[in-house]
Amino acid sequence: MAIVEKVIEAPPQQVFDVLADGWTYSDWVVGTAHVRDVDGAWPRVGSQLHHRAGPWPFSLQDASTVLVCEPPRRLVLRAGLWPAGEAIVSFTLEPVGDGATRVRIGEDFAAGPLRWVRNKLNDLVLHMRNRETLNRLSDIATRQKG
Repeated sequence: MAIVEKVIEAPPQQVFDVLADGWTYSDWVVGTAHVRDVDGAWPRVGSQLHHRAGPWPFSLQDASTVLVCEPPRRLVLRAGLWPAGEAIVSFTLEPVGDGATRVRIGEDFAAGPLRWVRNKLNDLVLHMRNRETLNRLSDIATRQKG
């Protein structure tokens, strides 16, 4: 599992509030081109966020499903990218000092062809993608301060 972490200058609840707003995912999740719909119960376990990933005209429509939701500490999703496969994505939030949060994102392919195409280049691209995802999450969470 590829794990990337970043300290965000916002308290855990403020960061989790961004995770809990499914409509913002295309703003900060690298590769998500468009959010088509978000279940009203999001981010409760079993709820889904319906998205399109990848560049047009090759984008894939699928959904991400909440597997674990423990506000404001943890959110685990099964991100669908069929026919390419699916990934398990885990966000862990830990308070750091006064008003900051260490956010860890772990991602691993769980099913489909992507699960079998694992190499150092793919790991590097995934690492860079998740680093940029956390940078974007940080921008949104810190902008909401105050």
